[in-house]
Amino acid sequence: MRRPRATRPVGMVATWFGTGLLPRMPGTWGSLATLPPAAGLAWALGPLGPACGGMLATAVGVWAAGRYARAAGETDPGAVVIDEVAGQALTLAAVPLSPLGYALAFVAFRITDTLKPWPVRRLERLPGGWGIVADDLGAAVYAAILAGIAVRLIGGS
Repeated sequence: MRRPRATRPVGMVATWFGTGLLPRMPGTWGSLATLPPAAGLAWALGPLGPACGGMLATAVGVWAAGRYARAAGETDPGAVVIDEVAGQALTLAAVPLSPLGYALAFVAFRITDTLKPWPVRRLERLPGGWGIVADDLGAAVYAAILAGIAVRLIGGS
């Protein structure tokens, strides 16, 4: 099993600049590494910023994740975290740019990405890079709803 190098374009995108190669919990590292660029996008463009970032991560992520998985000989290599980047960014678009909003969105996304509520797990069956990325987009829908409700209940802005 041969993995693409993280210094090549496919590896850089798929592992989110090597974040997915960190020890233990690569998905959590990928989600954490999404927070600063998403905050920058939100500061510059409002909620549209992280939403656009998530869409861009989805577009390049499907390509990079599929190529990386083929090269690694795996269906969903743990080092691929661009799917977490896409899902986390889309979740962040649903909350205000605040420490509380971002903390709630981070926790909500990690929970929904781990548990994969129905029908999210079914999305893993899609072929290639779509199967790697789509379940995280589904988890992001649940997470955005949960985080949005939590922010409104707590009153954080």
